[in-house]
Amino acid sequence: MRVPSTVVPSLALVVGTSLACATASNASANFVGFYVTAYNAYTEGLDLTVYTLTARFDGDSDTVFRALNLNAAYSPWMFDFWHKDNATMDLSGSPMSQTDGTWDPTRTGSNTLNRPFDSYLTIGGIASQGNATRAASNDLGTNQLLDSTWGGSSLPSGSFTWRTSNDSSQGRVGNSPGVLGTDVRLGQFVLSSGHAARTYSLSILYNGGEDLALDESNGTLATGTFTLGGAVPAPGAVSLLAVAGLTGQRGRRRR
Repeated sequence: MRVPSTVVPSLALVVGTSLACATASNASANFVGFYVTAYNAYTEGLDLTVYTLTARFDGDSDTVFRALNLNAAYSPWMFDFWHKDNATMDLSGSPMSQTDGTWDPTRTGSNTLNRPFDSYLTIGGIASQGNATRAASNDLGTNQLLDSTWGGSSLPSGSFTWRTSNDSSQGRVGNSPGVLGTDVRLGQFVLSSGHAARTYSLSILYNGGEDLALDESNGTLATGTFTLGGAVPAPGAVSLLAVAGLTGQRGRRRR
């Protein structure tokens, strides 16, 4: 007999970053930091903690179009996430798995049976078949963004990036159901309850989004840290860099 699934909301809020004082001359200071909220869940005999990572802004049109350079302070922290999606093939017969699964938000499956318990990455929106987020990698030789695969159950790292298309508004503030209107959802992470705190670094590329001309020639690169679990950490450092463009073009000055 299948054990019922339950979700218990939590009021936990983890502030992972704070705004750096110095920015490049043509950067906007609209990025506030990375934020993590959490709730407790129980399914199939598993006690879980489900974390939602968002990027917070103080503007009403800021739009994220890439997330990149995801790294853990300790390499084993890239593993042991729970997945419950259409790529899961756990030999025990349970759809929950720490060894199989995907971070692809289009393959989570059921909105009620899977999504509350599945780990996935996204740029805005929420996990669903129509999610516009795609996996990519940065070719270090040519500096071009190439299509990639989502890999397996462990967190992707290295040259991996996840992005939306340049004409998508999915990554704009207010377009992430279930989170604050100032935030853009970047991922959901499911871990066993009681795990040790884990700290990660991450960069995002965003712009004001007024005309959805989303490319590297007019974007701002923000880098910071966030923590899953443990006590609320001291704010981490965020660096903002106005990106002149991977294509070599100078970015537009935000007004």
